[in-house]
Amino acid sequence: MASYRPSVSEKWDKDKVRQLFVEYQACGDPALRDDLVGRHMNLVRFIAAKFANRGESLEDLQQVASLGLVKAIERYDLSVGAEFTTYATPTIIGEIKRHFRDKAGAFKVPRRLRELKVAVSRVAESLTNDMERAPTVHEIAQALDISDEEVLEAQELGQVYNVLSLNSDIESDEDKRVSNLLEYLGRADLQLENVENQVILERAFGYLSGRERLVIFLRFYESLTQSETAKILDISQMHVSRLQNRALQKLKQTLSEVSG
Repeated sequence: MASYRPSVSEKWDKDKVRQLFVEYQACGDPALRDDLVGRHMNLVRFIAAKFANRGESLEDLQQVASLGLVKAIERYDLSVGAEFTTYATPTIIGEIKRHFRDKAGAFKVPRRLRELKVAVSRVAESLTNDMERAPTVHEIAQALDISDEEVLEAQELGQVYNVLSLNSDIESDEDKRVSNLLEYLGRADLQLENVENQVILERAFGYLSGRERLVIFLRFYESLTQSETAKILDISQMHVSRLQNRALQKLKQTLSEVSG
């Protein structure tokens, strides 16, 4: 798939974008937010196109990606110092992936319940932070002005997603043999052996800059080319290559020190 190539007039003015964020976070003017959205629609279209031909129309994917962009705008912290595109890209990608996960649910759930589930989750998280403990069902219900039964219904909603049959086919990564889930019941989880390695790798990523982590994420997790990564970050392909090499060297050195 060809990469989207923005025209010169479409390129982001980073200083202008930063000034818009300063003004928007100071007064919350919706017009400023709309301006920020408009300046980053090329990013939305490019990322949405990467997920095309997966059963969803490009228009729907762009709408989902736009929602992710708005969320990124609302959550962006200027004091962190990272460029907005660096922050927004994983947020937009995550919103699209969440959309696909929701669409793949084992049962069709009414929109009202899906929205209620999101609201309950957010309030529960907020109350947990405020009270420094998990809130009760009644406390969540009071905060949302709904019944305890509605809270329980929303909390149980997650159980209807991704239900697997015991006869579900599972393909082995090692020998490509197809088995089913029932065969694995009672077996030791061999993946537990990799937990320590995963923890070490996560610690190593902490030594990378925000831009370096994003390059590794786009190149090796999202499987984008250097050219596509450069378009998203609005930098040259050579710069992407340098960031990638520097990040890999840091990871190699950190992992070597930890294992040594």
